[in-house]
Amino acid sequence: MIELTVNGEHHELDVPPEMPLLWALRDVLGLIGTKFGCGIAQCGACTVHLNGAPVRACIMRVGDIAGQKVRTIEGLAEGTRLHPLQQAWISEDVAQCGYCQSGQIMSAAALLERSPNPTDAQIDDAMAGNFCRCGTYNRIRKAIHAAAGFQSAQFVDAAAEVKA
Repeated sequence: MIELTVNGEHHELDVPPEMPLLWALRDVLGLIGTKFGCGIAQCGACTVHLNGAPVRACIMRVGDIAGQKVRTIEGLAEGTRLHPLQQAWISEDVAQCGYCQSGQIMSAAALLERSPNPTDAQIDDAMAGNFCRCGTYNRIRKAIHAAAGFQSAQFVDAAAEVKA
């Protein structure tokens, strides 16, 4: 059994230690927001946080991270309250196909935790390993700047937004 805390919940996984974290999240825990892209840690679609740092889940073996904390895109919001990045992604109409977006948002969230008001250069550096085939890079940067403008603890109630 491999123990992990995922999105604040303790899990005991009966999986081989060499199983990539990506497949443990998707196939065992049913958290399908993290996407499979390339399988070799080059595209960023599978980005999650490990103890607060962005990592590629496709190459991270669960046996190597036993006892650690993982946060996925599903754990970014607080209930129905969207994370400022999630709201900015919607407001700036970032996604086209949307496939890479969970990895993009997770990389951006780690950036904002390190640098609450990042420069364009810091954004470019932090997002360099996340690829978007649709080419929405300008909107991604704009959304990160918009999210940085929110107070760090401010969340938007998604349920209220839908009703409005």
